[in-house]
Amino acid sequence: MAGLLERIWLVGAGNMGGAMLRRWAGAGIDPAAITVIDPGSPAVPEGVRHVTTPPEGERPTALVLAVKPQQLHAVAPVLAPMVAGVPLLVSILAGVEIATLADALGAKTVVRAMPNLPVAIGKGVVGLTTSSSDAAARAAAETLMQPLGLVEWVPSEPMLDALTALAGCGPGFVFRFIDALAEAGVALGLPADQAQRLALATVEGSGLMAAAASESPAVLADRVASPGGSTREGLNVLDRDEALKALLRETLAASARRNAEMAAEARK
Repeated sequence: MAGLLERIWLVGAGNMGGAMLRRWAGAGIDPAAITVIDPGSPAVPEGVRHVTTPPEGERPTALVLAVKPQQLHAVAPVLAPMVAGVPLLVSILAGVEIATLADALGAKTVVRAMPNLPVAIGKGVVGLTTSSSDAAARAAAETLMQPLGLVEWVPSEPMLDALTALAGCGPGFVFRFIDALAEAGVALGLPADQAQRLALATVEGSGLMAAAASESPAVLADRVASPGGSTREGLNVLDRDEALKALLRETLAASARRNAEMAAEARK
């Protein structure tokens, strides 16, 4: 497995690619093993090589593709001659399927990865899937992703799309919830800055508590809600006609539909 991470090319070091790079450098992956290929001027950790075009006469052992999905057809023709047959390709391109990536770049093993935004602080979620049974390639992909947070394998691309809707898009939904919680506090008379601090701390503490608990979040919610108390009255609003659950099912379904649309666009 170490051999597969001997020469890593990271193509694209924008928000997500840059966040992954910084976590790798801080987790003991040799910076000298990493070459960033990006036409811009990204900040890279000390020891990491940055080039604007693929280096001539070199081949990676692992290629990490972190450009925007719509850029695949622009970068693939440039990369393909140098990476055809590469042992491992890890792609974070949302909606771009394994078959499309394999056809475009000719890698032996393609692993699709879906990291979410909190990987920047090592508290993210990364979903992985591949059609390959190559144990070394799977282990190398997992090693790359472990410094980013929770790593979960799923058995198929449709399942990765579901994971993307939940965990990949989820931070956006949680941020929206925090904002709405703070606004509701303002409506009750709290100053806006204080309401935001309270909402942020409440969500942070509740998340940490839920993660450490042996009970499910549903049980924790009922435990904090005394019969006839103020929390129970608020939960009654959220629980009425399963309104919150229905809203989130609709929210995730919309994100999953968009994933399917992006996959179709990438095949063209």
